[in-house]
Amino acid sequence: MNKPLKFTFRFHLTYRLLALTIAVLVVLSCQQKDSTSSTFGMVIHGGAGTILKKNMTSELEEAYSTKLTEALSYGYNILNNGGSSLDAVETAIKILEDSPLFNAGKGAVFTHSGTNEFDASIMDGKTLMAGAVGAVKHVKNPIALARLVMEKTPHVMLTGEGAEAFAKEQGVELMPDDYFFTERRWKQLQRKIERGKKNTNPSKDKTTTIKGLEFESSSMGTVGAVALDKAGNLAAATSTGGLTNKRFGRVGDSPIIGAGTYANNRTCAVSGTGQGEYFMRSLVGYDISVLMEYRGMSLEKAANTVVMKKLVKLGGSGGVIAIDKDGNVAMPFNTEGMYRGYVDRDGKVIVKIYRE
Repeated sequence: MNKPLKFTFRFHLTYRLLALTIAVLVVLSCQQKDSTSSTFGMVIHGGAGTILKKNMTSELEEAYSTKLTEALSYGYNILNNGGSSLDAVETAIKILEDSPLFNAGKGAVFTHSGTNEFDASIMDGKTLMAGAVGAVKHVKNPIALARLVMEKTPHVMLTGEGAEAFAKEQGVELMPDDYFFTERRWKQLQRKIERGKKNTNPSKDKTTTIKGLEFESSSMGTVGAVALDKAGNLAAATSTGGLTNKRFGRVGDSPIIGAGTYANNRTCAVSGTGQGEYFMRSLVGYDISVLMEYRGMSLEKAANTVVMKKLVKLGGSGGVIAIDKDGNVAMPFNTEGMYRGYVDRDGKVIVKIYRE
């Protein structure tokens, strides 16, 4: 006589537990949706230096604008579709590395011995994990290898032959020396060597003013990207071929976390370009972040303080791109120009080259 009652009780208990479980799942789902923000954004750079409109041909100006727009558009579309900031910055950098216009990857400058050596780094603002490579010679996309260092090893930086051995192990695309050869960069090296023979202090030689492709500073063209995704995560990435005529395995600021690259979800993401030795001494990326975190500065004020005051006082030149946790953007530089671009809040791509 008691079995039907017992069965009925168990049925109702099971039903209520099922209903409660469904309710909890609905709440968690709503919370997850609420955690996705409509605020996201992206900024890129292609190097800072003596960039004067009077020395720029219309064809070259269009070529730079087109390539920067392409990199921005691909990266932004990843963010717009709910992708991660890490994927966005890596994708944008790879596009710039594949272009001969910039001093990174395909368009890298030559060392004193006539080779190409690449540095790159990437940082995740959510976890503060980072990966970097230095003085690699055959990696088609150094930024992709830097990300693998971050995600597949317990290390932050790998260099030289060891980094390339890791690249082979991971199936990263390697290229022969002639892939990276460009006549433009080779001529820059020859001019630099000749000036060095006449100049007792060749390190002071920063600019060349020759029409078209040859007008640029031989150290200009480092590429970088910073992004904020819909999940509220920041990321930064930087890639470079370093300095024309560099010697002795010189590595600059681009692969140095806190100097040329930095990202922290509490504050901002930063990528720098310019005279690397000064960026390393100043810890430019980290300095901007801590001014925001410890001094309560806005992104714009912190970036301007570091680039336009502290870096200048030390004797360094260059610029940064940065985006904060709220999607605000800063792009200060103390040189004549900086290849740069961002996507505004309406989704419009904005690309600039000169000081305006």
